[in-house]
Formats: sequence, structure tokens, C-alpha cells
Amino acid sequence: MSTNPLPPGAGLCCGARRDFLAQFGAGFTGLALSGLLQADGFFDRPDVARTLGQDPMRVRPPHHPTKAKACIFLFMYGGPSQMDLFDYKPELNRRHGQTASLEQRRRDIKPGTLLGSKRTFRQHGQSGLWCSDVLPHLAGHMDKLAVVKSLYADSFAHGSAMIQMNSGRVLQGWPSMGSWMSYGLGSSNANLPGYVVMLDPRGGPISGAANWSSGFMPAAYQGTVFRAAGNPILNLDPADATPANAQRDIISTLNDLNAGHLASRPGYSELQARIASYELAFQLQRSAPDALNLSRESNRTLERYGIHEPKPDDHPLALGPAPFGRQCLIARRLVERGVRFIQIYHGGGHQQQNWDAHNGVEENLRIHGPEIDRPIAALLEDLEQRGLLDSTLVVWGGEFGRQALSQGDKGGRDHNPKGFTYWLAGGGVRGGTSYGETDELGHEAAVDKHHVRDLHATILHLMGLDPMRLTYFYGGLDQKLTGVVEPEIIRGILA
Repeated sequence: MSTNPLPPGAGLCCGARRDFLAQFGAGFTGLALSGLLQADGFFDRPDVARTLGQDPMRVRPPHHPTKAKACIFLFMYGGPSQMDLFDYKPELNRRHGQTASLEQRRRDIKPGTLLGSKRTFRQHGQSGLWCSDVLPHLAGHMDKLAVVKSLYADSFAHGSAMIQMNSGRVLQGWPSMGSWMSYGLGSSNANLPGYVVMLDPRGGPISGAANWSSGFMPAAYQGTVFRAAGNPILNLDPADATPANAQRDIISTLNDLNAGHLASRPGYSELQARIASYELAFQLQRSAPDALNLSRESNRTLERYGIHEPKPDDHPLALGPAPFGRQCLIARRLVERGVRFIQIYHGGGHQQQNWDAHNGVEENLRIHGPEIDRPIAALLEDLEQRGLLDSTLVVWGGEFGRQALSQGDKGGRDHNPKGFTYWLAGGGVRGGTSYGETDELGHEAAVDKHHVRDLHATILHLMGLDPMRLTYFYGGLDQKLTGVVEPEIIRGILA
């Protein structure tokens, strides 16, 4: 009897029974069953395609018609302060310095001193959406944004909150959103990764690679990290100047040997991903230099993104707009070339190096506001001018928001998952929309509350994926990004 382990997703429950019959059915009964399964679209399921040895990244049709073909997720690591950016709270400002009892950690309700915002808020555009003076360039694009002010999550801790925002769970080991999109839709460019991650030069998020992991899915669906400084991809050129045709022969031979090894180990996704990575690395030698070569952009474009701006000298932790601007421009170039999901992390290291404003929210905003303001405004304008904004979903937000109470003697704000803000723009989003409300202090979602699973469901929906149909069989269940609780799509922000 074979001792080979069953491949991931195998078993004899639910969808796995169908897997078993599809793979081991024989004779006329097997042929009849195969015909029924084919008619039902069973063999087009990406988990079955992977089991049957098909390309895991082949393009698959969306569940329903959609405008969005790609997603750029701008992740503000540390948790940006909603009441200092987009969620204007005059009552909080009026009660500045008063005492209030609020939940400062899970089930830890105690009195504290209210901290009003020192920022100046104005309404912008035809929509009249509020934006503070922290982001003057982005303020000119508020009519493009759908601002959701009533989100809530489950964790007060950075690590677990980030993992939940990226994978739908507070525990490691689950596929990230980019992996779900790669699994559900595939990639239209075999010469570039379908899922790209770019990190801040100051460091990556505290919970690390779990945020772009493919979890229990095949490793082919995990994110590919581009370096934050210097050449985003190292060692693209052969060290010994091997001719392309000779290198092609080497890669093909290696892939054939690995494929033979894989044939006796079905479902070993790490080996399958290694084969794919060799092939992708070879193709990247031709495609990556073009995609990442910003010298092909006009000086006007580079200036708009802030790429020529020197590092400011007014704060030792500030980088200015150049690093994030370069990443946003690369994201636009990747979208043009068919990359499905790009996630850019802004903020790295600890506390004031990211959006974690324990040691002073004013200082934090002074560091990070100018780093993202011009690049994001340029990205939205650039996508629109190139006719790409309708087909590109842009998402902005962090792992949670901040407290209405003052922390420490420098006017800091602590973590707050009970009410925070995200905005979306582009593919299928109704721009100029303010959706939901927090309470009068900005502390807790109060009107049209939505758990982060609803945000995930909405993003999937905008990308043409039904959050209830996008499943992967694992651990005896048809797993979903949104978990076991049925999500609610935030329809008030849909065009």
C-alpha cells in the first residue's frame, strides 16, 4: 500500500469526495462521472486544477462581471489615527481635556483624558468629504474616494490585528487576501509574479511573512517580496553571462527533473512552487528590468510622485515621499503589465517609525503625512489619466485606528480596533462617498458598523469574486477568506 501522504485538500468529506472520484474513477462509470463533473465546472476549480497538475496561476474567469482587474493595497502599518485624518469629530475637540471612561484594551474600561485633534479639517470637492491638513494633496482627490468610517476588528495587538486584516484570522497559517485573489483569478502575465509585496525601508511588519503567506494553499499563491531599497530584485543577471538559450536549456532540464520527482509526490506544493519559481526567475530577467525601470518615466511624472525629493532634515525618522512614491509608481507599472495584487507597506520598525502614535500623534503625523500624501495623490491621478482607475481597485488603511484618549505626556494615542477608517477608490467604487459613522468621540463604530470580514467580502466582490463561492477545501471544511460567519458586502460604496 502506498505510503505517500494525501495531497492538501484530499480526504473523504464534502469537496474531497468529489476530488477522490474525479482522480480515481475508472471505466465507463468514471467517464460518465467525469462528464458530469466537467459540465458542472468542477475541473475549472483552482484547487482541483492544482491537484491535476495544471498551472495554478492560469487565468480564471471571475464569478460575475466586474470593472476591477487589479488591486493596489496601501497598508499603513501601525494604525493611522482616524480622528486626525478623515473622521472629523468636533465634539471630541470641544471636550478636549475632559475625562471619559473608554475601553482601552479588551474588557479594560478605565477613565482617561480626551485628546482633541489639533489638525484643521475642511470639506473638499463636490462631495464635501472631510480631510485634514495632514494630506493636502490627497484632499484634492476626495471625490474619487469612498471613505468607510465604521469598521471594527477583534484584536488590540499589532501582530494579530495585521494578520486578521490580511488573512481574515487573528492566527497565522491562513492564506492572505492576495493569495485568495491569485487562487481565484490567476495571473495574466506569466513573466511577472501575480502577487507582489513591497515593504518600507525602515523594516517589515511585526508579524512578518504571515501577512503575505499562502497558508494551506499551494506555495505558488504566496506574495513575492520586492526589496525596499536599491534593486527590488537581486541577481537577475547571470553571474557568468550565460547566453539566454543555454540558460533556457538548463532551466528546462531542471524543471523536467523536478517534475519527475513531483509525479511521485502529488500535492507537494512547495516543490511545485520551486519549479514555478525557477521558470519565473528566468522570465523575470526579461520582464522585470522593463517593469521596474523608472528612467522611462517623464520628469514630470517622477516629480508628481515626489521621487526627486531629498530626505528631509527636520526629523531623523522621516524619509520624505521618495521611497513610497517610487513604490507607488512601480505599482502602477505592474498593474499596466497584468499583475493582479500589489500590497505596499508604509511604516516599519517600531512606534514613531510607523503609524503607531503612542509617543505623540502630532509628531507621528508630521513624519508620515508628507511621506504618503504626494505619492497617493499622484497614483490616483496617474491611474485616471491612463484610463486605469476604473479597472484598478485602490485600498488604503491599517490594522486598526487610534484612541480618543491621550496616552503619555506627549499626546499619544493608543490602539483602537473598535472603530476606524478605510477608503477605497477606482474599480467599481462610488467616489465621493462617506459611509458609516463612529460615535461622537470617534472611539467606536456606531452607524452602519462593519466587521473587517465585510471589508474583505467587498474587496472580493469588486474584483469579481463571490466571497461565499471562493472556497478552498482544507481541514474538512470549504474554507473562505471571510470565515464561517456570512459577511455583508458594503453596498453603500459600490458604484
